[in-house]
Amino acid sequence: MEQVMRNFFLYMGKNRVATKVAKRYGMRFGASRFVAGASLDSSVNAIKKLNQKGLSVTIDHLGEFVDNAAEADEMTNHCIEAIERIAAENLDSQLSLKLTSMGLDIDVQMTIRNMRRILEAADRHDVFVTIDMEDFERCGKTIEIFTELKKEFANIGTVLQAYLYRVAEDIEKLNELSPNLRLVKGAYKESHKVAFPDKKDVDENFKKIIKLHLLNGNYTAIATHDNQIIEYTKKLVKEYNIPHTQFEFQMLYGICVEKQEELLKEGYKMRVYVPYGKDWYGYFMRRLAERPANVAFVLKGMMK
Repeated sequence: MEQVMRNFFLYMGKNRVATKVAKRYGMRFGASRFVAGASLDSSVNAIKKLNQKGLSVTIDHLGEFVDNAAEADEMTNHCIEAIERIAAENLDSQLSLKLTSMGLDIDVQMTIRNMRRILEAADRHDVFVTIDMEDFERCGKTIEIFTELKKEFANIGTVLQAYLYRVAEDIEKLNELSPNLRLVKGAYKESHKVAFPDKKDVDENFKKIIKLHLLNGNYTAIATHDNQIIEYTKKLVKEYNIPHTQFEFQMLYGICVEKQEELLKEGYKMRVYVPYGKDWYGYFMRRLAERPANVAFVLKGMMK
């Protein structure tokens, strides 16, 4: 039943009609637990509250199904505005973004131009930018664009997904760039031809790539809510004397809040991924697909 629910929510997350309806009617039925609000102001308020607790942040202006150059340009301007606001408010925050929001499905060169605009602004204001990874279809292009931009800009990282067979090879190929990588399990529905279908295999591969990237000496963000992966990382860094300045844990806004604060008290760097924006629906569906507990929370909110 859990897999059926996961497939349903992942399917709905890619449904363009449902996305338009959700954007029109706002964040009802529990989405506000996982999304900081529709505006940059709302995300800034969320960042300040998290920073006051000692938690670092990365914000993401949500946007999916960008269909034309004007929309991509608008998303680019949103990112630059967010960077300038982070600097002006002296926030402990980075920026995350998706290349599809920058026009990846329209034109690669336009996407690179938009990214250069963002990274130039990030350079001026000393704000780090992470390119989020999307589905397998876009994985190769994302890594190619990241590789090109990393040769020009120091303040850029990307994300690699443990459920893909190719991920260890990607880490080895990127190693010459000394990349800052966020490592995740992966949240998209993929074919067994490109991704591990069983959770236990994904978990083992996740441990493998965490160890590989850390022992390569590169900065590693371990993005997970899985206690087994967290404990594995703690033991690994202790065994190999890896300094706490070489890695951080990352979790999603509104999920495992007590664990976030617990890791912070233990002396680990903890960063919270804070999404905001009107185009929240696809992100919300993926969060429901990841954990049955999220669905239960939303159902309770609907009943209230």
